[in-house]
Amino acid sequence: MLKRFIKYYKPHKLMFALDMLASLLISVIGMVYPIVTNRMLNDLIPNRLYREIILAGLVVLALYVIRMLLRYFVQYYGHIIGVRMQAQMRSDLFSHLEKLPYTFFDNHETGSILTRLTSDLFEVSELAHHGPENLFICAVMIVGSFVYLCTIDLYLTLIIFACVPLLAAVSLIMRKKMRDAFTERRKSTAVINAATESSITGIRVTKAFTNSEKELEKFEVGNRQFVDASRKSYDAMGRFHASTSFVTDVFNVIILIAGGLFLYSGRINFADYSTFIVSVNMLISPVNTLISFVEQYQNGVTGFRRFIEIMDEAPEEDAPDAEPLNNVRGDIELSHVTFSYGDGREVLDDVSLKVNRGEIVALVGPSGGGKTTICHLIPAFYKLGEGKILVDGRDISKITLDSLRRNIGIVQQDVFLFNGSIRDNILYGRLDATDEEVIEAAKRANIHDYVMSLEKGYDTEIGERGVRLSGGQKQRLSIARVFLKDPAILILDEATSALDNTTEILIQQALDELCRGRTTIVVAHRLSTIKRAKEIAVISEGRIIEKGTHGELMALGGTYKQLYSLQFRDDETDGSI
Repeated sequence: MLKRFIKYYKPHKLMFALDMLASLLISVIGMVYPIVTNRMLNDLIPNRLYREIILAGLVVLALYVIRMLLRYFVQYYGHIIGVRMQAQMRSDLFSHLEKLPYTFFDNHETGSILTRLTSDLFEVSELAHHGPENLFICAVMIVGSFVYLCTIDLYLTLIIFACVPLLAAVSLIMRKKMRDAFTERRKSTAVINAATESSITGIRVTKAFTNSEKELEKFEVGNRQFVDASRKSYDAMGRFHASTSFVTDVFNVIILIAGGLFLYSGRINFADYSTFIVSVNMLISPVNTLISFVEQYQNGVTGFRRFIEIMDEAPEEDAPDAEPLNNVRGDIELSHVTFSYGDGREVLDDVSLKVNRGEIVALVGPSGGGKTTICHLIPAFYKLGEGKILVDGRDISKITLDSLRRNIGIVQQDVFLFNGSIRDNILYGRLDATDEEVIEAAKRANIHDYVMSLEKGYDTEIGERGVRLSGGQKQRLSIARVFLKDPAILILDEATSALDNTTEILIQQALDELCRGRTTIVVAHRLSTIKRAKEIAVISEGRIIEKGTHGELMALGGTYKQLYSLQFRDDETDGSI
């Protein structure tokens, strides 16, 4: 873990070296005062060298001015190094998140991920700045104070330093408890963020059902967990600081007793004793700094450990022998596909299905039967358990993921739009498209006229998740996005099931246009979207139990006819896919 942390310093080697040099000079200047004090008490004051006394004071003042400037340099540029390292870690983490498979996001809440991107990495940046600086300054001060105190009196110095192992032992014992407690607090913070993100995202649902108290109750569960974890972490921190502060207080008691005895016996004079008392702060001060640093160290290490937990998640990768998919015809074949999401329950069991180029195949059946799972497997969002999926006769596991997904367009019931303009969201289908191509895609999706009725047209901001648009407008915008992408394969996953009849007719026209000439897989609960399908596959409990055209399946009198009787009877219309 240390090597992975250090690599983030490499781009800032020069600035880091200057920061350490400035820290060294700060430490050296800090040792001047006791040395000057000893000179004054032993020489300048007894010999009444007033001019030298004033000169020595001015020299110390000048050095303190220099130290002030050095401290500014360390504080400013040290933090800049930390912030830049934090930014690089955040970029690495975000880039890695973009490469992770669907399964990771199935198992991790958005709020928890955001915590690792923000507050966790802030603590890491603080450690990156203060860690080397504190360790370096304290090491120089402790070694320097030991050498200087030895010049005053070796035995008294050794007596004082004999307490250091005791302090180290107490710190090590308490540090482990602090580490565990702070790790738990980090987890509880992530729980709060996850609950908050979920509640804010669903605020309209909350208000619609007047369930604010329920959301507050859910939030308070995480909030109480955070308070409890914080209480334990502060208890561990309090024990740590109380114990280590007691040990440092013992330093002063030992100096008082041992120094007094040495002075009484004539081993040292009063000037050396006074200087020793002043100088011992050069030892106690960095020791206290190191003690205080332990809390920051725990925060930073905990944050970095949570950072590398995600960085160690295996990303989606192409097979070593994977090749791009070019000049796609659109033939699709599922051959004996079996799949589960990892909970041991099979979602698909020995599913075989063939869709020829340009054909429309509909998937129908009870909810939870596996229809949407098939839609997720064709673009390789999840890895197959058993069997194969072929596109143009090629196993998709041997096709590069980018080239496979570039040739597949997906329109879902739950449309996701990004916070930005209408143009930005349509351009997501193909980022290098021209304005003319964007407008043409919007026209084909039957949304251009609406866009032009807006004051800012295609530059209109749609809000988070397209909150300023109706369901039908969002759906047409997503269809325009797919028109711009122009894929050979199209997947419609209940694309019109949440719309009213009038809006559905308008969108159905756009879908008819979108499907023309493309291999299309339709998941639908409405007969109006599947009547023109070349074949209908009825899926139940992970298996295809019936196949055929609408007429053939009705004649069969099985599950499809039952579904029709329950769901489709009132939906029968003309002019559909």
